[in-house]
Amino acid sequence: MGSSDQEFSTPPPASRQYGITKPISTAGPTETDLKRTIELEEFLVDVGLHESNEEATKREEVLGEIDKIVKSWVKQLTRQRGYSDQMVEEANAVIFTFGSYRLGVHGPGADIDTLCVGPSYVNREEDFFIILHDILAEKEEVSELQPVPDAHVPVMKFKFHGISIDLLYASISRLVVPQDLDISHGSVLYDIDEATVRSLNGCRVADQILRLVPNIENFRTALRCLKFWAKRRGVYSNVTGFLGGVNWALLVARVCQLYPNAVPSMLVSRFFRVYTQWRWPNPVMLCAIEEDELGFPVWDPRKNPRDRTHHMPIITPAYPCMNSSYNVSTSTLRVMMEQFQIGNKICEDIELNKAGWGALFEPYLFFETYKNYLQVDIVAVDAEDLRLWKGWVESRLRQLTLKIERDTYGMLQCHPYPNEYEDPSKQCSHCAFFMGLQRKQGVKIQEGQQFDIRGTVDEFRHEVNMYMFWKPGMELYVSHVRRKQIPCYVFPEGYKRPRPARPICQQLVDRTSGEDIGEECEGGSSERRLKRKADADCSGARPNKPEKRASISPSHEKLATTDQQDHEEVIFNDSVDVRANSLKESMAVEGTNDCVEASCGNDKDENARKLTNGSSFLECGEASAGDLFCNSEMIKVDLEQFAGSNCTIVGGSQELLDDDKQGTIPGTEHLKNGSAQNGVADVSEPNLALGVALEARGGVTADAPQKPALRWSLTSTA
Repeated sequence: MGSSDQEFSTPPPASRQYGITKPISTAGPTETDLKRTIELEEFLVDVGLHESNEEATKREEVLGEIDKIVKSWVKQLTRQRGYSDQMVEEANAVIFTFGSYRLGVHGPGADIDTLCVGPSYVNREEDFFIILHDILAEKEEVSELQPVPDAHVPVMKFKFHGISIDLLYASISRLVVPQDLDISHGSVLYDIDEATVRSLNGCRVADQILRLVPNIENFRTALRCLKFWAKRRGVYSNVTGFLGGVNWALLVARVCQLYPNAVPSMLVSRFFRVYTQWRWPNPVMLCAIEEDELGFPVWDPRKNPRDRTHHMPIITPAYPCMNSSYNVSTSTLRVMMEQFQIGNKICEDIELNKAGWGALFEPYLFFETYKNYLQVDIVAVDAEDLRLWKGWVESRLRQLTLKIERDTYGMLQCHPYPNEYEDPSKQCSHCAFFMGLQRKQGVKIQEGQQFDIRGTVDEFRHEVNMYMFWKPGMELYVSHVRRKQIPCYVFPEGYKRPRPARPICQQLVDRTSGEDIGEECEGGSSERRLKRKADADCSGARPNKPEKRASISPSHEKLATTDQQDHEEVIFNDSVDVRANSLKESMAVEGTNDCVEASCGNDKDENARKLTNGSSFLECGEASAGDLFCNSEMIKVDLEQFAGSNCTIVGGSQELLDDDKQGTIPGTEHLKNGSAQNGVADVSEPNLALGVALEARGGVTADAPQKPALRWSLTSTA
């Protein structure tokens, strides 16, 4: 194994300054802090975040076997290319690790990010992705082998003795790779291409992080805790526009620098305190950005116009310094800021002994947060095709979010949820992803203004269908569903539960969202609402039958009444013509297509921006509309009109420092062009009513191709 796997176990001198600014506080823990840290560590053990000794040993054995395979592979290529016997004897490749395994925060079943460094005459395109691929494919212990040569960082994915491996390759400008190669040294970057630089960067960044934090063990515990929190709250996924492992590691490392003597319980609390008030897009950096004579591009918004578009810059500490969070969009930043605020409030309650650590990790109730969703169904003939097809579609979901933001000028906000779901009743291989939809709150809607994203969805489908390894049976369906139409297989028990008393996390959302305003307007007891919820039919409860998305009535009768509707959403009833049809029975996926036009009340106050003491304030509204078109018969249903807005105010806490404060929230003084982004600092009153009127649109016939598309219309009324 490479020298990068050495442990930085000796803490640096206490007098050293970490990061680009002075610490906020150098205060150490109190007895209460130490007690809370013990409780936190016990909680992390109880929920199973640590792997067993047996699994740790197995991982080391697997890495040893992979190391032998790549060494043999390089010697074989050296011999075939006519090098001398001495060169064959000296030929070498070295395996390094990075990511969560290198940082020491991996859990049971986690994959291992690995990098193979080879000599200059062994290339990636043919030698790695063809010859080594074939060698691995012949081994019984290797399964699910998947090369991804066209990725931003080319990778080969596989399982070795059941352990997931992501293997990168970097060919450096040396004929012989020494076993003790120092990958952190800048010389490894000489005469290599940018793809190789990106492959090397993961290991170089991991080593730098461990060098730049004051206490590695405290960093690891805090990071393990916050990664678990992010997964529970649905904001852990780089591919869908949130943050991945390296992003969370850099954020936690910066907090460790700002509070160098803090123990894990303090670091978790300070994490939320700092990032609820961080003035994005000011970057998070562990060290100054270095420029080198090698000439690789580094993140610098003063020189690179594209860097100015980044919403949440988190800069890697190794040359060439890059923004590790370029996938973050306006919508996903908004979601994360909401979650930071919720986490901050719970940590304040923990410090006041009003809550325990379990409250921080309550799962996010995604399917109770929005009233409208996009459902993306992915189907394939068998499990292997689905694995390949799903990986491609998932990598493109972020583009759907960006396209909707682009085509609606940020007025329609998407919340992509990283969890995937499988319908066990489907005969084909199937999985589904969901996106929450809502209109941006606090922006006046012009009379007759509409947002038509049918073309957006069609564009997304067209791009996805360009998959170069597409096979017959690989299909993608995008449909609109309302909250009460969410299929039952997404719920842990397999059915929809009557809505219980909400946990702390969700109460915090509701307290600031205005969602209960609609219930106040509707009247009626909570018991009655729960009874109606419990008595409602559960769509998709019967196996091998498509989910019921809308009642079909050839005569266009009015089918729904107020009592039949989800009372939580009802204000008025208007009839609506929609077009719907089930997809082919072999696919066992149904899409419903409603054309929705929403009338929105004017805001009470003008939209404003407010930044106080470095605190960004955020409000987001919840719109309730959506539609899709498919070829089929006309139907007529009732749809509720909605009350209230789902708003969360971010940045309520304006005070960053402790009683022993010694500084201010660190920005980046040498970057002067950062400012708050749209969607991060909007302040407005929530709409008290959101009227919804639905009507059918023409132009869809029974002969039309089966292409779901979406139209979202918003009409302002005085």
